[in-house]
Amino acid sequence: MKKNDFFFKLPEELIAQTPLEDRERSRLLCVDRYSGQLEHRHFYELPALVKKGDCLVLNDSRVLPARLFGNRETGGAVEVLLLRDLQFATTTWECLVKPGKRIKTGTKLLFGNGELLATVTGETEEGNRFIEFSYKGVFQEILERLGKMPVPPYIHEVLDDAERYQTVYSRVSGSAAAPTAGLHFTGALLEELRQRGVEICFITLHVGPGTFRPVSTDSVLDHKMHAEYFIVPEDTAATVNRVKANGGRIIAAGTTSCRALESCADKEGVISGYSGFTDIFIYPGYTFKCIDGLITNFHLPESTLIMLVSAFAGRENTLNAYTEAIREKYRFFSLGDAMLIL
Repeated sequence: MKKNDFFFKLPEELIAQTPLEDRERSRLLCVDRYSGQLEHRHFYELPALVKKGDCLVLNDSRVLPARLFGNRETGGAVEVLLLRDLQFATTTWECLVKPGKRIKTGTKLLFGNGELLATVTGETEEGNRFIEFSYKGVFQEILERLGKMPVPPYIHEVLDDAERYQTVYSRVSGSAAAPTAGLHFTGALLEELRQRGVEICFITLHVGPGTFRPVSTDSVLDHKMHAEYFIVPEDTAATVNRVKANGGRIIAAGTTSCRALESCADKEGVISGYSGFTDIFIYPGYTFKCIDGLITNFHLPESTLIMLVSAFAGRENTLNAYTEAIREKYRFFSLGDAMLIL
C-alpha cells in the first residue's frame, strides 16, 4: 500500500481560510460506507440523520495558545511552539523553535518582558528542543496572556475570534490543533440531539503537531505514527458499552475520538476507562472494534487522516466522496465542511 494511493488534486481555492459565521451551517456530505451512496446535507440536519439510542463521542480537548514570541537573553528574536508537556506539570516542554540553528542547549529565552523565562535543556533526534520554563503564578494564565493560537500552515488568514478555533464544549487545555470535526457543533444542536435520545459523552485526546506531519515514506506500512495523550473517563466507557449492548451505534466526532476509542477497545468492542499515550495508526485493512459511525472534516491528500477515513469507509468510497466534494465546491480542511459516514 503506497501513500500515493491516497492522493487527490485539490484546487487551492477550496481550502477554507475563515470559519463560517454560523458553525452548524457547514455542508455535510453523508456517505453510506457499505454502498458508497452520497447525499448532500447541512450540519444542522444531523439530529435527523442519527437515531434514538445512538451515542455521539466528542473530544473536549482545548487548543493551547501555544505560540510564544520572545528573545534570546543575548539578543535576537525567537519563536517557540509548545508541542508536548513532558511532565504534565507545565514546567518542561518539547518545543519547536525558530531559528532552530541558533537555539542551542543552554540558551536562555525571555517572553513578555521577562514575565516568562525559559532555558533550553536538550534536543530531540528530530531537532525539537526540550525547554524548561520558570515563572511566577499560573502557567496557563500566563500562556493565555502571552501566547498566540497556532493554526495549520495552510491557513493564511488571521482569525478575528480565537474561540472559532475551539469547540463549544472544549474544556481540557493541551492540544496543538483543534479537533476540527467538533467545530461544527453549537450548544443548541447538542441539546437537540439529546432531546432526540442521542447519548453524548466525552473523551480527551490532545492533538499533537504530528497531525500535520506528512507521511514521508512511500510505503504506508513504514510510517511511524506520532503519539498523543488521551483520556477515556470511566463514565464514558460505561455509556459506550451500554449503548453497544443495547444495539445503538457509536458515532465518533472526529478522527481523534475514533483513535481514542479504538485504542482502548477489546476484540468485542468493549472499552475501559484509560489514560495514556496512543500511537495507533489506522489505515485500510484495520478491523474497527468500537465505532459504527464517523463525523470528520475533509483531510489533506496522502495524510494519515484520509487513510483512517479510507479504512472506515473504504478507499474507493472515500476518494469518490472527495471527488464529489470537489465537484460541488465543498470547503476543505480544518475550517471547512464535514462528512458523516455511517
